[in-house]
Amino acid sequence: MQPLSPIRIKSGDAEIVYRVVGDGPRVVLLHPFPANHEFWLPIAEALAARYRLILPDLRGHGDSGAGEGPATMEKHAADIRQVMDDAGVGRAVLVGVSIGGYALFEFWRRYRVRVSALALCNTKAPGDSAEARAARLQAANDVLERGTEPFFESMVPRLLGQTTRETRPDLVEGALRMMRKMSPEDVAQVQRGMAERPDSVATLRTINVPTLIVTGDEDILAGRNEADLLHRHIDGSELLVIAKAGHYSAWEQPEEAGRVLREFLDRTRNC
Repeated sequence: MQPLSPIRIKSGDAEIVYRVVGDGPRVVLLHPFPANHEFWLPIAEALAARYRLILPDLRGHGDSGAGEGPATMEKHAADIRQVMDDAGVGRAVLVGVSIGGYALFEFWRRYRVRVSALALCNTKAPGDSAEARAARLQAANDVLERGTEPFFESMVPRLLGQTTRETRPDLVEGALRMMRKMSPEDVAQVQRGMAERPDSVATLRTINVPTLIVTGDEDILAGRNEADLLHRHIDGSELLVIAKAGHYSAWEQPEEAGRVLREFLDRTRNC
């Protein structure tokens, strides 16, 4: 797919950049940390044949600025709303991976009338434990002192499944290329924002739109246990597990992830 033209808007104290491709019902695709909109490009062409895809770079990722202070879920949710407003999107299917899912829980709490359906991929509802929060804050400090490369290298075995790491060095390098667009300051502010995110388990029972839950069978960060929790608490939700995929399942297995997502979008076209 050819590079997509960036659209730049102001949201709060940050410049947020997004891209648009395709035509049809609107779908907002939110990438994981520490990636950017390019995460979706392997499946965007197939989806864009029937859908208009809105591809933001989340605050602090890719070409979007981080603004001042932690990149909180409240800020991400407001940014998503601003992107939808700018793109002329009233109501849409929203798809979020990892931090994209965290942002969607907040978006649902604040702007649920804008949501026609949800796809929650490789994400989890509980907030960080005290230990996990401390680790995020330490990582934020470390990247400011040591730079991002040691952090990104340490993330590869956590984000990409064993199958991908052993058989697809091109996908590993592509993931690192996305990560390297973030500065130390970006990584620090995004990590601090995730450390502050609220627990969203109670929110799950309020979700009353068609919801797809996706995880990878090699995801060690938000795998089957976390997906099962989402599935149990969201009435009527669907759960699918992508084989030979880790936390970046849509990046690692784009053909299967694209098929799963397109079938869900087709089923919810008239919601």
